[in-house]
Amino acid sequence: MPYKIAVLISGSGSNLQAIIDRIEQNVLDARITRVISNKPGVSGLERAERHGLSTTVIEHKDYPSREDFDAALVRVIQDSGADGVILAGFMRIITPVLINAFPGNILNIHPSIQPAFPGVHAQKQAAEYAVKLSGCSIHFVDEKMDHGPIIIQAAVPALAGDDEKSLGSRILALEHRIFPQAVQWLAQNRLEINGRTVNVLNAPSPAVVEADTYPALVSPGLEDGF
Repeated sequence: MPYKIAVLISGSGSNLQAIIDRIEQNVLDARITRVISNKPGVSGLERAERHGLSTTVIEHKDYPSREDFDAALVRVIQDSGADGVILAGFMRIITPVLINAFPGNILNIHPSIQPAFPGVHAQKQAAEYAVKLSGCSIHFVDEKMDHGPIIIQAAVPALAGDDEKSLGSRILALEHRIFPQAVQWLAQNRLEINGRTVNVLNAPSPAVVEADTYPALVSPGLEDGF
């Protein structure tokens, strides 16, 4: 039986689309029970609706506290029947109200090689810092921002003259590959958390892949279809 997920978004939903694509290709053993946005009218909702997915808008500004907002999220997610929660560009700090409702089953993506550059505009921060490598990380969510145990990371070259847009596009190409892979491992119950260490059962060795015409290092490696 597919692993049931709710996907939370705040914007364009390109990572949502990557997950939808892998599901429709029968690569990812998951089913999206609900797509939830904290902002109305974003294109990620349109993506979901084009694929016949149920959507809900819960505007955070309608709630007096983060905890009240998260309680509303929990009610909708639980009503949808989801087992796990995927934060795909969800631009809200979540609280223990949501974390404790789905322990060990909430994943987030961050566009940096953690722990570097937490928070918003990580790609801009990396470009301005003139790093030589950047990338993205998928991690379990805990009570600190962009902090939880790391599942998979991908590293891409950062080039002289890069800005937020150029570096960000290179990172995004890898996000669309490693995020569905991490969801698949979660769906297969292959992730074991031991403190800050996440062990992926029978994980592929780290590997160099092609992404957006540049080589990228992914650790653990990607499996077929990702």
